[in-house]
Amino acid sequence: MSGSGSNSSELNRTTSASSNRSKNAPGNRTDVGWKHGIDINGNGKKVKCSYCSKTMSGGIFRFKHHLAGTREDSEPCCSVPEEIRDLMIKIVAEAKQASLKKRKLNIIDEDQGCEGLEERQHIFGFKGKEKVGSRGAVQATINQMMKKGYKEEVDAQVAEFFYTSAIPFNVIKNPAFTKMCEMIGKYGAGYKPPSYHDIREKLLKQAIDKTDLVLQEYKEEWKKTGCTIMSDGWTDKKRRSICNFLVNSPKGTVFMYSLDTSDISKTADKVFKMLDDVVELVGEENVVQVVTAANFKAAGELLMQKREHLYWTPCAAHCIDLIFEDFEKKLKVHELTIKKGRKITTYIYGRSMLISMLKKFTKERDLIRPGVTRFATAYLTLGCLHELKASLLTMFSFEEWKTSKFGTSQEGKK
Repeated sequence: MSGSGSNSSELNRTTSASSNRSKNAPGNRTDVGWKHGIDINGNGKKVKCSYCSKTMSGGIFRFKHHLAGTREDSEPCCSVPEEIRDLMIKIVAEAKQASLKKRKLNIIDEDQGCEGLEERQHIFGFKGKEKVGSRGAVQATINQMMKKGYKEEVDAQVAEFFYTSAIPFNVIKNPAFTKMCEMIGKYGAGYKPPSYHDIREKLLKQAIDKTDLVLQEYKEEWKKTGCTIMSDGWTDKKRRSICNFLVNSPKGTVFMYSLDTSDISKTADKVFKMLDDVVELVGEENVVQVVTAANFKAAGELLMQKREHLYWTPCAAHCIDLIFEDFEKKLKVHELTIKKGRKITTYIYGRSMLISMLKKFTKERDLIRPGVTRFATAYLTLGCLHELKASLLTMFSFEEWKTSKFGTSQEGKK
């Protein structure tokens, strides 16, 4: 019985191969591809496209890939109608799957004990395992081929959205952006983005509710591990004094709220009241320490007197900044050096032509290196001046500087 089945299988494959040969034989061109091309030499090896008039070598197989636009050993046709291209995509995908199915059958005949089959061929440029012989695999291949043609168009549209909306390029590294693209892809064709009203009202409220749930997880963590309250004072563009309050724990740092302190005098009692309020909000039993600017020492001591189980700690960055400030004010050599450095940078960066001249000699590097604080910036800038000293000396001895109005002026000579 098994011998008879094997012979029957072999006969079917032989008949199928014979049928494939006959439909492309001279004088009997039944392959659907011949309806869209002309046999140049009569031997089926060169086919002229009826749409773009290009001549393709490699026979009707490669010509069908030309019409489908798969870019598999052939240049895609730019004039083929959409319905013909879709038809050819389906045909070449099914042919590819049929070829893989035959290969699988041959391997099984040679090795009956082989369990699992790993395909060793790329499907139109894609690597990995394919489930051969199923309708889903054919559809997957068709989808891959279609995506290949649209990828550049989609990328260009994403880029245009970034450019016209003045969105910083590093936003594309945001994991939320990647997740958004994946979810739009899962939704499929026909997705309509949220309206202006939805994104500023309904969806914003949903995002706030979601954030509150996440914050609740952090609060549960504070009960287990304790936390640190941190205050950060700064001045905005409108010269308002703002104080941010954050809470840090092993789980991470969360922002609590901001307070406009412009109309609050920075006396010890007032600062103590601000700190005490945030401790009350977080929960005294959860707080290990409170970190503030070093000049809030008196308020910190008042807080420790009331809340005996927590500690006040001065901010290390602020302490370092105060040390730099003392260096400048109390060490004469530091004061003079910083003053000279500021004079150079102020003169150069106050004139656009000098900035352009400077960058020729410093290879586009700047003299001013902003730091987290004002006094840190002063010392970082001194470091840049020292590092680029040779470039500056070269610029000041260059003929372009000497003959310019800047080099000949009294202020420039100084």
